Amino acid sequence: MKRLKRKKQNAGVGVNENGSATRDQDCGRKQKLAEIHQALISDPVDIETLRRAAASKGGLLTDELRRKVWPKLLNINVYELPHKPGRDVRKNHKDYNQVVLDVRRSMKRFPKGMPATERGVLQEQLIDIILEVLKRNPQLHYYQGYHDVAVSLLLVVGERMAIGMLDKLSNFHLRDFMDPTMDSTKHILNYLMPILEQVDAELHDFMIRAEVGTIFALSWLITWFGHVLSEFKHTLRLYDFFLASHPLMPIYLAATIVLHREKEVKQTECDMAMVHHLLSRIPQDLPYELLIGRAQDLFDQYPPSLLAKRAALQSRKSLSISTFKAFQLSTLHQRPDSVLQRLTKAHGSNSSGHGLEAALPRARGQLWGRGNKMVKMAVWGLSATLGAAVFAVAQTAMDWGPEVLLQLF
Repeated sequence: MKRLKRKKQNAGVGVNENGSATRDQDCGRKQKLAEIHQALISDPVDIETLRRAAASKGGLLTDELRRKVWPKLLNINVYELPHKPGRDVRKNHKDYNQVVLDVRRSMKRFPKGMPATERGVLQEQLIDIILEVLKRNPQLHYYQGYHDVAVSLLLVVGERMAIGMLDKLSNFHLRDFMDPTMDSTKHILNYLMPILEQVDAELHDFMIRAEVGTIFALSWLITWFGHVLSEFKHTLRLYDFFLASHPLMPIYLAATIVLHREKEVKQTECDMAMVHHLLSRIPQDLPYELLIGRAQDLFDQYPPSLLAKRAALQSRKSLSISTFKAFQLSTLHQRPDSVLQRLTKAHGSNSSGHGLEAALPRARGQLWGRGNKMVKMAVWGLSATLGAAVFAVAQTAMDWGPEVLLQLF
């Protein structure tokens, strides 16, 4: 197996005899906070610094920072957020029944201990968020797993901002998953094996002989791992990374996870069912920071343009890939929020109806205002426990072909 070159990122961080970080780590955190703050108030916003902060060790550190940085990574004006969906958003919507079924089954995506009434409010908002984005974009098609992305956003940024972020992601990073067929999704999955081949030919050949394919990584990819991780803090860390990265970065991370489990895979019987069973159950104790760094290294060493030279990856054009450069350029000339607020007031708008405060659901805000600390922590995405299992069909129907399985999601 080829060893990836890693730059030393932890220089200057001491560790005491108990293995805990010393004051150097605290200083590093304070420095990162200062750099993020400075990047946010720069005019134009220093988007490159924000991207580096989101991708580097620790990510964006807090949900408060995520609510400030995530919109900038997606070029969203916090003073021009979409209005809350009206009740008519549910009328005659072709995806309404499926969305409701998926959201009703999403109980594990909400924090432990959240009262049923609070969860019910969030689930209703989640339904409206998804339907609103689909209504705004009739060219997009709902897929099962889309709600896992939407709920991760809702728990951190609130309803109106979640609509804005999901709309932008659906037209760029998630665009290939929202075609009428699963052909584009299969195309993205097809990048996985060439990455493995570049790094570890022996592992790649073993998986080819086992005929395991890439279906085990389907739920990882289309939910940005939100469906399969049991701790919300890990999901948020990956969202920091993916929001700051190329749309194909989730498949590079999937490759690093397989490479990380190289010994386990090779020690498994070379059989499709056995290897699929192993890989589809993602470990919950993965070294996420290490894997994120390796995924970035893999992307730098074997970019999509290099992998796409393979005949199997030339047959289809990815909308996510082809539009990414223009999307990145569009983020480089944003004004800081303080300037946007002044401009909004200068145009005679009531800023309180357009900013981040307005993004919070009114009913939920009233409940929080009564001092329910549990609910505050829950809705801002702290200490959540998610569903740990991957899609059941992909686990149990291992004698089916990938095309059949893909159509089921």
